[in-house]
Parts: sequence; C-alpha cells; structure tokens
Amino acid sequence: MPARSKSRILPTPPLLAFWDTSAIVPLCCHQSQTSEAHKAVRLYGRQVVWWATPIEAVSSLERLSRQGDLSTKDRTQAFARLNYLRERWNEIQPVDEVRDLAERLLRTHKLRAADALQLAAALVWCSNQPRGRHFIGADDRLAEAAEIEGFNVIRLL
Repeated sequence: MPARSKSRILPTPPLLAFWDTSAIVPLCCHQSQTSEAHKAVRLYGRQVVWWATPIEAVSSLERLSRQGDLSTKDRTQAFARLNYLRERWNEIQPVDEVRDLAERLLRTHKLRAADALQLAAALVWCSNQPRGRHFIGADDRLAEAAEIEGFNVIRLL
C-alpha cells in the first residue's frame, strides 16, 4: 500500500486591521469595550496603528489613573500591556502623505485633528484603497468618517 500523504493544515494568519487608540486602550485596562476589544484581537490579531497612538494611549491611561479609575497596580499592568502591544504592532509613520490626507479629512468630515491623523494613517496603510480593509475603534465620529471613506468598521461598544 502506498503511504498516505499527510496534508498539513496551516493556521490562517491573523487578519490585519487598523486600530484606533480608542480600541487599543481597552486592551490595556478594563473598560466597557474591553470584552469586544478582546474578541476583535482574536480575529484581527495584528494591529496597525498611527505613529502617535502610543502618546494618545499614555494620555488616556494617565487620565484614568488621575481620575482614580486605575489603581496603582492596574496602572502598572496597563502600561505593561501597552508595551507588549507596541512590540508587536505595525506603526504608520508621520510622512507628508498622512499630513496632506489629514487636511483633506478635516475639510470633509467633522473630525478633531488627532482623529483626522488617525484616519489619514489608516488610508496610507491601505494605499488609499479602504474597500475590504478593517478599521477598529470605539469613537463614533471617527468610525462614521472611516465608514464614509470606505473602511469596514468594527465598532467596539
């Protein structure tokens, strides 16, 4: 009898998605969106983020700490999780194209400057071809603009 060839089933690589800071912070500390963020990370395990995401995340975590929403232990764990994510994500750098797109987005959508930069970075990531690309976030205004631009938006509730 001929030997049977064993077909190996290779694991499917995790899907790439652009993650807004509003989706990263719930991965670092407990928030109402944490459960949904963990579900998303299982499906879209490889995060693509904007260059300033670490700054925005640190700002959010420090604000939560100052407000008393994070204990000293929770704060330490949150920053450890952020550092873990930072070592693994892909970061879109602050190139002229991001700035130029952000300016267009500010004229087109009701966005704050930081949100326009996030969305511009997402557009640079996908070479301005957002159809079929995923954008994950918890900010309604930014999510709406991302949908209008053509992304499949995963909103963390």
